[in-house]
This record gives sequence, C-alpha cells and structure tokens, in this order.
Amino acid sequence: MIPRTIFEPEHEQFRESVRKFFETHVVPYHAQWEKDGQIDRALWNKAGEMGFLAPSVPEQYGGMGLNFLYNTVMDEEMAKLGLSGPGFNLHNDITVPYLVKHASEAQKQKYLPKCLSGEMIVAIAMTEPGTGSDLQGVKTTAIADGDEYVINGSKTFITNGQQADLVIVVCKTDPNAGAKGISLLLVEAGTPGFEKGSNLEKIGLKAQDTSELFFQDVRVPKENLLGEEGMGFVYLMQELPQERLSIAVSGTANMESILQQTVDYVKERKAFGQPIANFQNTQFKLAQMDSEITAMRVFVDRCIELHVQGKLDAVTASKAKMLASDLQNKVIDECLQLHGGYGYMWEFPVARAYADARIQRIYGGTNEVMKIIIGRALLAD
Repeated sequence: MIPRTIFEPEHEQFRESVRKFFETHVVPYHAQWEKDGQIDRALWNKAGEMGFLAPSVPEQYGGMGLNFLYNTVMDEEMAKLGLSGPGFNLHNDITVPYLVKHASEAQKQKYLPKCLSGEMIVAIAMTEPGTGSDLQGVKTTAIADGDEYVINGSKTFITNGQQADLVIVVCKTDPNAGAKGISLLLVEAGTPGFEKGSNLEKIGLKAQDTSELFFQDVRVPKENLLGEEGMGFVYLMQELPQERLSIAVSGTANMESILQQTVDYVKERKAFGQPIANFQNTQFKLAQMDSEITAMRVFVDRCIELHVQGKLDAVTASKAKMLASDLQNKVIDECLQLHGGYGYMWEFPVARAYADARIQRIYGGTNEVMKIIIGRALLAD
C-alpha cells in the first residue's frame, strides 16, 4: 500500500486513542449487541468523555473545532474493526453538522454541549415508506398554526432512531411549493404525538438501531425550525457531499481490512496439500483487488483533501460514493469466496462485512442516483 500523506502526527495520535477505545469498549461486546439489535446506550457517554463525539463542533460550545480528518480517523477505525453498530459516523459526519451550520444561537447553546457529551444522540429523518432517494417527494407535512408547527407523517430506515434524543425532520412546510417548500424541524424524543416504531431487522448492520418514526399532530414551537423556512432542500444538498464522502471513507477502510484478513487466511488455509495462497488463481485475485483498492484509496484521500479545503463538489463526492461502495461489495464478495465455506459463517469477519456492505450502495442516495448526478453534470457542460 502506498504511503498516505493527508495525516499529520497529531491525527495518528488521535487514531491510537480511538483504536484503543474501540478495542476496549466495543469489540468485546459487539457480537452481543448484534443480537440485541442496538448498542449499549452508555457507550455514547463513554465516547463523549473521550472527546470522540462531534469533533468539529466549535470550541465556544465545548467542542474541539477540528476538521474532517478527525472524523475520517473515527470512520476508518470503526470500519477496519467491522464495528457497524455505533452510529457515531451519522452523529459526527451528518446530523450534528446541520446544527453547527444552520441552527440558531439559542439552538446551538441548548443542544451542542449535549451532543458532545453523549447525553443527546441526533438522528435525521429523511426517508419515507414511499420516498427513498427522491427527497423532493417527501409527504410529511409541518403546517403553521399560530406560534407552532403541526407535523404529520411517517419516516422509515432511520439510523439511531431507537436511541435518538433529537430528530431533524425533513418535512413540507408548504406542500404546494415542491423543493422550495421543504424545511427542517427539530423534534425531541418524548414530544406528544411523536412515536418510535419497532427496531427494524436488517440483513446487516445488526447492532445498529434502525427505526420507523411516526408523527401524529406533533406540535413544536416555531423556534424549532432549523435555519430558514423553505431552505431545507438546499441544506440537504449542501450536506450530502460530506455524507457521501463518509460512506466512501468507511467503505475503503473496510475493504482494505478485509483484504488483509484474507491474505492472512489464504496463507494458513490448505487445500490439495498446500496453502491456497500458492494457487495462481488466489494470487491473481489478490493482486487485482489490491491494485483496485490502491487506486480507490488515492481517489478517496484526494476527496478528503478537497473537502478539508472546502472544495469538494457534489459530483466528485457522488463519484467517490458510487465507486467505493461498488468496489467494496466486489472485493468482499471475492474475499468471501477465497474463504470457502468458512466465509459464509457469521463468526468470520468477512461474513459480517459481506452483509454490512450491501447497504453502502443504497443509503446516502442510491448508486443509480449518483449516476444521474454525474451524468447530468457531464451533459450540462
């Protein structure tokens, strides 16, 4: 693997602390959490004590004001260890940044310190039962009534949905205005009319809680509007590049880890009287995967550099998400094959990785949507 140049010594020191934390507080319990369908809520508080939650929050709100490279370290270390349960990447990379960038000063003072401590987990409710990647088609409404909004609708596939204390709800404040009628509202758990459905059972990500959310005449004060009314779709489009980069970051680190585990496995596993690493087919498969991952790593690291500089555009982020998630699924499938029957056993990390990776091509916008974004940009030139 070629040397990486995007990190400084302080990032690597942070990485050591993060890895030690995960190895101590997550790895020994993750298998049980997969059976439970969610992680221990106390882990959030432990992560908060270590400064691992929302590192980009400005110092004036109790944060460290760090750039995305620190988020990258967190994402990579979880992916390398196959820790799909903790929803830290959603909290750090996706939801809390909405508060940092678009919340009022009063909202920031109220929520950000709790986001840092682990006292408050933030989810974002975009997807609906009849609406996936088409965010303009959301049906959930928030109609103004005096000094309040009245929210009605439902959401599904919401990560951190069971444990969320605060939900950013994508809704229509003007149902007749299309994308310009979309707004973001903050809804706290326990608000009358807001109910969490059952924890959804998924193919993979078994330790990550994922829920349906229901809103029936939920009343929130107008101060709970995040940013400006009617600007929700614009905010979503502004934040999606970081979400898609985060998916690419995790996917690349995960396939690097699984490939290395496979290299170790084929050196030990014997067939026909010799290690399967001796077979030309094995060597060709490994060489192909390693070369493709190296190319992917160079591109993703360049995207991280651009993002830290504030120069990562939506099209490039879409390319990174699409290519990394496609390659991740391809690599892990090949690695599972090299494990033979053992690769299909849940106790082997490659089996978990196989199940967990499939969602990467769906969430954050399906890869078909990524192709639409890229294609339209090409044709617009």
